[in-house]
Amino acid sequence: MIDTHCHINADAFKDDEDIVIKEAFESGIKKMIVIGFDDETNQKAIELAEKYDQIYATVGIHPTEAHQATTKHLESLLKHDKVVAVGECGTDLYWEKAYLKEQQKILREQVLLSIKYELPLVIHTRDSFDEAFDIIKDYKGQVKGVFHCFSSHLEDAKRAIDLGFYIGIDGPVTFKNAKDIKDIAKHIPLDKILIETDSPYLSPHPYRGKRNEPKYLHLIAESIAALRGIDVSEVIVQTTKNAETLFKLGEKTYEN
Repeated sequence: MIDTHCHINADAFKDDEDIVIKEAFESGIKKMIVIGFDDETNQKAIELAEKYDQIYATVGIHPTEAHQATTKHLESLLKHDKVVAVGECGTDLYWEKAYLKEQQKILREQVLLSIKYELPLVIHTRDSFDEAFDIIKDYKGQVKGVFHCFSSHLEDAKRAIDLGFYIGIDGPVTFKNAKDIKDIAKHIPLDKILIETDSPYLSPHPYRGKRNEPKYLHLIAESIAALRGIDVSEVIVQTTKNAETLFKLGEKTYEN
């Protein structure tokens, strides 16, 4: 498995990050993508990627940082050979409602960087799918990436796929009443799904409310398999292939 979105660079892991990473590899995870979201976490993601062969990094400005940040520092970081995407970027009207214009400006700047450096985008759209989609659709055919931790409905997922993007599925797919993401996990093409933990957030059942870790990724794969009525190995093989393809992770970790 590949955890395509985790924040081992967050303060929640500052005291035991090496143990968390070791346990992730022991659980069946072959690679992880550590997601940056501001100056400090971008640098930390790269440090982890330099320390571990099986870890890759992304660098970006999270929408909740957009009103107090610039993208100027990103350009030099995007040249690093272990940086595989631009983001986490996007829009957020859950945590931050006052600065949508600033969020969209910073998002557009990161879209242009993704085009310049031929890197995929990692898009955050909490309570704001249309606000991000309206920016990205202007560049259809020039950009690709993933709508991370997808929290809208099936029709929006289809719109994202039509734009050339993958759908990131996280812990909520294991929640009993999470109807929309269960519909998405069941009905969209398997070759358009990425699995991710968003650690330390959004722990899957039965760990809901506790710190999330990459080692719980298998619970997401198992939930998707159950919803689709297929063997979990099929989910693991295909989503791993999807991650290798989108992020160009080098040597394949899946079997043909």
